[in-house]
Amino acid sequence: MSYKTNNSMSLASPDSKSLNTKQKIAVGLGMLGLFILILAYFNIDFPNRALFLTASLVLMTIGTVLFANNAYLSKHEGIKNDGVWFKSITSRGLWAWVTGIALTLFYIVLYFKAAWFGLSEDGKANTGLVALFDPLSYLLNGGPASQWFVYGTLYTVAILIFGYKFILKYRHNKYERLRTFSVMFFQLAFAFLIPEFMARLNSDSFKLPYYDLKNIWPLNYYNFEKYRVDEFISAGDIGIALLIFGVLSIFVITPILTYKYGKRWYCSWVCGCGGLAETAGDPFRHLSDKSMFAWRVERWVVHSVVVFVTLMTTAVIYSYLGTDSSKYWLTKDVFLIGVTILLTVVFLWAMIFKREQLAKDAKLGAIGYFFIIITLIGMHFFSDTKHVFWFDATSLKKTYGFLIGAVFSGVIGVGFYPIFGSRVWCRFGCPMAAILGFQQRLFSKFRITTNGGQCISCGNCSTYCEMGIDVRAYAQKGENIVRSSCVGCGICSAVCPRGVLKLENDTMKGRINSNDILLGNDVDLMDLVNQK
Repeated sequence: MSYKTNNSMSLASPDSKSLNTKQKIAVGLGMLGLFILILAYFNIDFPNRALFLTASLVLMTIGTVLFANNAYLSKHEGIKNDGVWFKSITSRGLWAWVTGIALTLFYIVLYFKAAWFGLSEDGKANTGLVALFDPLSYLLNGGPASQWFVYGTLYTVAILIFGYKFILKYRHNKYERLRTFSVMFFQLAFAFLIPEFMARLNSDSFKLPYYDLKNIWPLNYYNFEKYRVDEFISAGDIGIALLIFGVLSIFVITPILTYKYGKRWYCSWVCGCGGLAETAGDPFRHLSDKSMFAWRVERWVVHSVVVFVTLMTTAVIYSYLGTDSSKYWLTKDVFLIGVTILLTVVFLWAMIFKREQLAKDAKLGAIGYFFIIITLIGMHFFSDTKHVFWFDATSLKKTYGFLIGAVFSGVIGVGFYPIFGSRVWCRFGCPMAAILGFQQRLFSKFRITTNGGQCISCGNCSTYCEMGIDVRAYAQKGENIVRSSCVGCGICSAVCPRGVLKLENDTMKGRINSNDILLGNDVDLMDLVNQK
């Protein structure tokens, strides 16, 4: 007697790993649209650039929409992560490495060799890929395209089309739909269209800085450079209003919104980096490293990033100011003293009133604080008008922009999606996420509550946490989840089959209740209920 093996029933070889006919057609249409861009890169002279650019973007959009419709609308509502560990591109296989290398090379060329994309030099006409986007650029801002316009267009299209795919995948979850619509709107309107329209208003007599209204310090580190401040001032009331808005967003708007909603109001609802991570990066969220080593690295790197951006921003503003108080009251010395006093007040408040909540982070915070103060003192004694320490101020600004704006956010942040997950930049490199994380940890009403009695330890929450948080460890003990790194995406709650996790904005009382372990008789559950 012989037995046949039924591979269709094998868990090690699920049917979901292969594409069906409709999905292959959809992928083919998308690749055809991408192929047009590749042809443009190799300087193929299209007879009608507007037509071929439209065809490229439309083909990629139609391909993604058809793929998403076939993948999700034909199935019952609910999270569909079928076979992610069996597909090459989502399990660090060959296609993952090919995609990662391609994205990384794209960012390297974008930032450092834009001429390879056809960007004009010395006033000449654009060629290649950049020239293909000229018609759209002239339509929106009245001028030829730049490499940043090309990037902004593709970035926005990616968030919109993959956002549609994300909404279908999580269509049963109202919170996921709302926040995805939010990031799609902010990327299209505030990050793409409004800045282009602002550029169109410029003339020989009026210049309004190209300004992404949702970019807040320290992401828009360039806002306090001399040329930017001069541009704001020369633009009159509108420019002054934008400059004031930039300052208020740091000291007023950001703390208030973080207090009410946690860092998710920015990282998951507004930010373009987070928007791309949540939409195009969604298939890779399970690749985030959950090891203790990664967590230790994350804490050291995040604290270092905050120290770095604080010092670099201080140095940028310091190099802009003068020393003569008769001309302007805010001199270099006054500014350094003001920064020192502000940091001291924040540090003492945290150490006195929030030391228990900071736990081990208090030690890292103290190290960072004293390093900043020592550097500020050194800045006073070893800097002059054109130099900060022994470095040229202009070179220092360029280095700051290179490390924060290019290497971390672009090359590493997006290029490594298929290898390290979708939130590498947000988790390890983003200074905005780090600062909002400290605010969330110290004085936010946001937390993720857990019902430990319902947890079956399936591990879905931890697996699909893109920030590498071991959510299951909290859920098993019934602890509230209050972590600096949590971006409040809500996926842990969405993929939980038992409804254990819930995103809440409540009072500050009892947010961090590590002693309230809801197992056995350790806690009087009725007493906790009556305290609500």
